[in-house]
Amino acid sequence: MARPGRPRTNPLPRAEQLRLAKRGQRLRERERGLETVELRLPAEPARRLRAAAQLPEFRTRLEEFLEGEIVRVANYPALRSLLWSGRRPELLPAGEAFRLYERHWRFIDEGRLDGREAALIERLKQRHGKGLLNA
Repeated sequence: MARPGRPRTNPLPRAEQLRLAKRGQRLRERERGLETVELRLPAEPARRLRAAAQLPEFRTRLEEFLEGEIVRVANYPALRSLLWSGRRPELLPAGEAFRLYERHWRFIDEGRLDGREAALIERLKQRHGKGLLNA
């Protein structure tokens, strides 16, 4: 006699089905360029961040925040040239980038700076140098 309930259509146990489904989901997300980031936060900021992530403008605001805090070295040729020795990070904290520009300003040809890099230096100067570049 047949058991009542939903007929079994998959020969795999439920735990294995879930594992494969999760694996497929991660693969699809990776193909779309999405990554999972795990953060350890106190409960209240974590709740606020979860709620903020639901807002439609969250991704745009996050990008603006990261643009102000982290500098992608490859986008700025003069900054990349200042990192000629030692490690060559892909990303630098904005304060560290400002200190590099300030410390090695004598090696920078201001006439060869493109508009984006000049704007970055000005932004860093306002934020981290109180409007001054001690060079």
